[in-house]
Amino acid sequence: MTSTPRRVSSNGPWEEEFGYSRAVELPNGLVLVSGCTSVVDGRIAEGGPYEQAVTAFGVAVGALEELGLGRADVVRTRMYVTHARDVEEVGRAHRELFGEVRPAASMIIVSGFVDPSLVVEVEVEAYREAESRGATR
Repeated sequence: MTSTPRRVSSNGPWEEEFGYSRAVELPNGLVLVSGCTSVVDGRIAEGGPYEQAVTAFGVAVGALEELGLGRADVVRTRMYVTHARDVEEVGRAHRELFGEVRPAASMIIVSGFVDPSLVVEVEVEAYREAESRGATR
């Protein structure tokens, strides 16, 4: 096992420009996924808050999968929404994806995102058991 963090890039448009990774796995097994929106291949997913949340969580879970983890490994989520009226729809998407996992979660209302068409951004944290860490490195 290495003591160096492992980094994953999605080659998203802002990663290089702003200097961040899509996900970072720490030597202690904690995996942090940067804020994910519904931007895929440079386009915002069609639909409302529910669809944007499903897509954003899909981006986050995709980063986890690159590191050999999945939804069941998620221990914390954060959901940022631009309107209180969207809380139920974003919460529904979260429940459908993580209802069995039941991670610690927060939903925060914010003033906006880099593109005004975006109404939700999510962050995910996951944990890899110690005995599983050596097998994927």
